[in-house]
Amino acid sequence: MVDQTNHQIGAERFFQPELERMSADALADLQFTRLQQTVKNCYKNIPFYKQRMDDLGVKPADISSLDDLHRLPFTTKQDMRDAYPFGLFAINVHDNVQRLHASSGTTGNATVCGYTQKDIDVWGDCFARGIAQVGGGSESILQVAYGYGLFTGGLGAHEGGIRIGATILPMSSGNTRRQVQMMKDFGVDILACTPSYALLIADTAIEMGYNPAKEFKISGAILGAEPWSENMRQEIEEKLGVTAVDIYGLSEVMGPGVSCECRYQTGLHVAEDHFIIEILDPDTLRPLPDGEWGEVVFTTLTKECSPLLRYRTRDISRIVPGHCSCGRTLRRMDRITGRTDDMLIIRGVNVFPSQIQQVISSFAEVTSYYQIVLTRKEQLDHVLLKVETVPEFDFDEIRKIEDLQRRIVAELKSNLQVTVEVKVVEPKSIERFEGKAKRVQDLRQL
Repeated sequence: MVDQTNHQIGAERFFQPELERMSADALADLQFTRLQQTVKNCYKNIPFYKQRMDDLGVKPADISSLDDLHRLPFTTKQDMRDAYPFGLFAINVHDNVQRLHASSGTTGNATVCGYTQKDIDVWGDCFARGIAQVGGGSESILQVAYGYGLFTGGLGAHEGGIRIGATILPMSSGNTRRQVQMMKDFGVDILACTPSYALLIADTAIEMGYNPAKEFKISGAILGAEPWSENMRQEIEEKLGVTAVDIYGLSEVMGPGVSCECRYQTGLHVAEDHFIIEILDPDTLRPLPDGEWGEVVFTTLTKECSPLLRYRTRDISRIVPGHCSCGRTLRRMDRITGRTDDMLIIRGVNVFPSQIQQVISSFAEVTSYYQIVLTRKEQLDHVLLKVETVPEFDFDEIRKIEDLQRRIVAELKSNLQVTVEVKVVEPKSIERFEGKAKRVQDLRQL
């Protein structure tokens, strides 16, 4: 974390210290009580779970400790699609369901999630913890530049602002120059958006003649919904003059706020009073010890409308061993390194886009903007990696371009054991997205 120009967070701030600093025994007791309630709710009110548990020979009474979690069935995204629209709801959609969110459904039925008012309040509490973790509070002005709508990002951040008592600027994504102007004029101190959009906001502010790190009041950024490298974090922090933390969540489980980094940036504190996290071997589905990488699986503990048992997120992370200096006792998950279902197989080697991003971020000549283009050549997958140079790079020198391309190819080969075609492109030539960046362009089926 860089030394902040605008505001260096001092004493640690908490939104719910009595929950965020619980003893291990107290947390375990709370989790078990809530797990029993959730299992009973699922078995009684959701036919899908009753059938799955009956097939496994498990009744709610058989869950007599947290160690019995492994006896419960898994839930997948396909299960949610098959249950479209309300088959996994524990209550009738006309009874106390305050809001519906859904995925885009571009590869099948949308995954639909419902929220009671209590569900919304819990969601707001979880995001509010993230606001406090970057130094925000009731005196803050929170600029929400996540998209508002079926995507959970915008409204999740908005609810967090309400719960902590902040003044909310509901910008949504888009109209970036206006985002910049209002950030300056309104004295925004906390920004919530995707990391790629935060970088675009910073670059746009600089293009408009501002030095946001010195001229703006912004001090914290809560960024999520896509993978980002440490180099990208440093670039955002330096350009905006902020502490930038990663927040994690997915609509199926709740939305952003399932976990969030504190200012020490050593892992994302999981809201373990509301969720049980497991890290499992994605092949054997057996639990892995702290520190080992595997698939993230969540069980919700307090959701009323659409509770989930052992939801396989397909995200890859690990539990960070040890204790955090911030004083929170909630365990930390590491930042997501990739997904088991967006993995690229290049000449038989499994590679995640985030691994490629980590490699190219080590080159000072290129920016954080990149694109992976997948095509087919002679019946084999072909990968073209486009990387964008920094403005000061001499693009007229062909030898420099070729040398940079060769070095990136060599570094990818050395680190990831893969060979890809690399094309260095001029600044601003890779499309910017006002929201979640589209890093991979798959043309193999076209």
